[in-house]
Amino acid sequence: MTILGIAGSLRKQSYNRALLRAATSLAPEGVTIETFDLDGIPPFNQDKEGSPPQRVKLLKERIRAADAILLVTPEYNYSVPGVLKNAIDWASRPYGDNAWDDKPVAVMGASIGALGTARAQYHLRQMFVFLNMHAVNGPEVMVSNAAQKFDKQCNLVDEQSEEFVRKLLASLATWTRRLMIRQAAG
Repeated sequence: MTILGIAGSLRKQSYNRALLRAATSLAPEGVTIETFDLDGIPPFNQDKEGSPPQRVKLLKERIRAADAILLVTPEYNYSVPGVLKNAIDWASRPYGDNAWDDKPVAVMGASIGALGTARAQYHLRQMFVFLNMHAVNGPEVMVSNAAQKFDKQCNLVDEQSEEFVRKLLASLATWTRRLMIRQAAG
């Protein structure tokens, strides 16, 4: 099973990029997490949705090739960062060509604050409804006080956070298998 992991931050030393990197080594047996870097995804422009930039075409190809999606989001101004929203918009357009359609998805995030990206994650869950994505409900992984849970090299060092990530990835794998069986049954 292949999960496409996308971090909603462009900052190289982002805790969310680090959390995604940790997830790649915490995935259950038989599950591979491949990543896609949003660097180079331009602001969404509906005038160009019929002939999107090459980087957007690649994003849509990678989404379609994956069995499931893992979004790792920071929280900016109580919501989803613009770069992640742009990627979501590009990959869902033009109307009728939604690469996210029918994909299982899990979401997690890390923040220096006490809420650990809760508001951004809930906004993403609202988007999943329109995008027709099938979200894993739990466990919720909201790594709060991230500065204490990652070392100076941005390695996740908090055992409880690692365990939550493991459980989320196991839930996503189980959920994806169930959906695959339902889809195969017609």
